[in-house]
Amino acid sequence: MRDLVFVAFLAAIFGMGLRRPFLLVLAYVYIDIVSPQRLTYILLNSVPISLIAVALAVGGWLLIDDKSDSRFAPRQGLIVLLLLYCWATTAGADFPHDAKDKWDWVWKCLAFAAFLPLTLRTRLRIEALLLFMILSAASIIIVGGIKTAAGGGGYGQLDLMVNNNSGLYEGSTISTVAVAIVPLIVWFMRHGTIFPPDWKVKGFCLCLVFACLLIPVGTSTRTGLLCILLVAALSLRNTQRKLLYLAMIGAAGLLAVPFLPASFTQRMSTIKSHDADESASTRIAVWQWTIDYAKTHPFGGGFDAYRGNHIRYEIRKTDGSGADPGITDQAITDKARGYHSAYFEMLGEQGYPGLLLWLSISVIGLVRMEVLRRRYRDPAGEFGWAGPLAAALQTAHLVYLLGAAFIAIAFQPFVYMLIGAQIGLDSYLSRRRAEAGQTPMRRPRPVAA
Repeated sequence: MRDLVFVAFLAAIFGMGLRRPFLLVLAYVYIDIVSPQRLTYILLNSVPISLIAVALAVGGWLLIDDKSDSRFAPRQGLIVLLLLYCWATTAGADFPHDAKDKWDWVWKCLAFAAFLPLTLRTRLRIEALLLFMILSAASIIIVGGIKTAAGGGGYGQLDLMVNNNSGLYEGSTISTVAVAIVPLIVWFMRHGTIFPPDWKVKGFCLCLVFACLLIPVGTSTRTGLLCILLVAALSLRNTQRKLLYLAMIGAAGLLAVPFLPASFTQRMSTIKSHDADESASTRIAVWQWTIDYAKTHPFGGGFDAYRGNHIRYEIRKTDGSGADPGITDQAITDKARGYHSAYFEMLGEQGYPGLLLWLSISVIGLVRMEVLRRRYRDPAGEFGWAGPLAAALQTAHLVYLLGAAFIAIAFQPFVYMLIGAQIGLDSYLSRRRAEAGQTPMRRPRPVAA
């Protein structure tokens, strides 16, 4: 029965996309985020619906959609350049078979990210893209939030509908994305036009924000807690009564502590000391190995180059309890451990050129969103919605960059869709400024009678 619901939903979107080709782009966004083929038993998991959706999206844009306002931005060029560079490193990868498996989905992610801004010609399309992204992620977040509120969860134990621990169904990744979209949800509560922000929309948005904040609790991820703190700090920019805001945040935190599960508080207590936590000690050892590896492989070792690592690290064990517990250092050796960081993922796999390209895409986006945030800060202007949206996109990107320090999500498709929305917003506003500033170079000469 669930299979039939998914099939009917996708068939409806594809059918409407025959008349409105942008809906085909949104269909691919939904499929790429939710992966309905992993949630079904028979009908969708045997059909390449992702490939079909992207082919229809690109084909619909080429054949039907209006392309008069489409612009190719410099950051799209950087994404294409990163795509080509990843192709080159894949050809000479240390582990060719494993590298090809990752390349098969990375190139689609980057190619779609370069294509997406070409379709975002209007505010309605930008808003529709973000709405589909939020609601698609919400289908995972709401389930996780309900299970967390019901007493479920724990590190690596929160059931998010599938047993496959990849994509947005991985605990730290969904925690980062859930917190990152909170500013965008708040933006829809104030400036949304597809669903005007009445009491029903605002009520749903508030409940969704609460579910987003529950995800780091349910997954017991330290990354999620750090992301929440970052969003709270960045929200100070838009608050006039900053001291009152800080007092309310502090009070909310204190009130929440008694309701937090013991698994969450115990997990968070390991933030202050990495040498007693095996997971944190492993990360530091892998990061040091990656730095040493890049010294001899400055252009990277291709996807999954971490499979060649051999690491040794020590963790501090506490034996017994009381005033004077015994403390011993235990040496651990391991190999083929993941990067646990997008920054070191890029350094190890794509080398310094790839890391520079990846960072440039993000830094340029942050700078451009800051320019738009300041330029359109007047809420009474025609584009009073644009400044807050730029700020929300910037905050979401910063949250990703913080979470990426502890998760290997350098090529997370959801984030590249956010980058596509940034480019689309920047291009749209630039075009509108150019249209508003068009004036004749000379006064027309009077026509003789």
